[in-house]
Amino acid sequence: MISIVGKLFRIPTVEVRFARRGFEPCREELQARLERVGEEFLNGYHAAIGTDDPRELASRLEFVDPSFRGFAYEGSAMAWALLDHLFPWTRGRFHRFLAGPGAAHVYMAHVGAGWALARLPWLRRNVEHACRDLDPLLRWLVVDGYGFHEGYFHWPRVVTRQIVPAGLHGYARRAFDQGLGRVLWFIGGADAGRIPALVATFPVERHSDLYAGLGLACAYAGVMAEAELRSLWTAAGTNQPAFAQGVAFAAKARQRAGNPEPYTELACRVVWQLDANEAAAVTDRALDDLGPNGAEPAYEVWRRRVQQEFTRKTKTGPFQEVQHERS
Repeated sequence: MISIVGKLFRIPTVEVRFARRGFEPCREELQARLERVGEEFLNGYHAAIGTDDPRELASRLEFVDPSFRGFAYEGSAMAWALLDHLFPWTRGRFHRFLAGPGAAHVYMAHVGAGWALARLPWLRRNVEHACRDLDPLLRWLVVDGYGFHEGYFHWPRVVTRQIVPAGLHGYARRAFDQGLGRVLWFIGGADAGRIPALVATFPVERHSDLYAGLGLACAYAGVMAEAELRSLWTAAGTNQPAFAQGVAFAAKARQRAGNPEPYTELACRVVWQLDANEAAAVTDRALDDLGPNGAEPAYEVWRRRVQQEFTRKTKTGPFQEVQHERS
């Protein structure tokens, strides 16, 4: 059955090309990198579609370049979450993935499950209900993944026309925007001038979550020169705490997976004036005594604590302080 499923649900590599998606082209080497993110996602997806064995899957994924390995795990999580919903009599793959090879990539795995949700219309009718059996804290990353998917494959609808999909209610709309912010990194070709212009087209109340997604994308997916990163950081303006929170989350995701990258380090030093491990530690401290979901999701309380830690660290923002010291 696995071989038949693999053929039925295969996604051609051309689907992650900028030309196919209609994204604005960027520098050749940068575009190649951003396209490779999609390619490695699909490699992980197809590897998981082709097996039910966690050990076999892990052996395939560990051959992926560490810089891109998280994206491959994300793709694998999408595949096994998709199969769980399509073949419920054999479900349990996604949870086996989290308990096994995907444990170190738990954040990316939940995002990958959001891609599966995006492909199944009956789940999209009530997104919160579809995520009810997942981790109470991290299930909002599934909605984040849904937002990324919709922005990646349907950007004229959700970015240009800014149509919010039906089935999103309450906090799910904000989590969706956090994923949408991540995809602006790709749509905008990691361009420090183009990306803020894209954010500016959205209603101001959506900017904070969009910039949180952008902070995560720039620190996790890379790659941007320091001057460009500072320009984007300045453009975030009053949304710098949200951007900083995204950067810290990226640092934590790479730390937990054991795949650090120089551009993650750079983003943490520019934004937080900390190294990547120190920025990751901010997210750990914010989890202390977090408690269960209350009037608002624990996930949002976690995010807000990280943002508040950034605000306490500096009232003017790290970039402005650095500039003052250099003037």
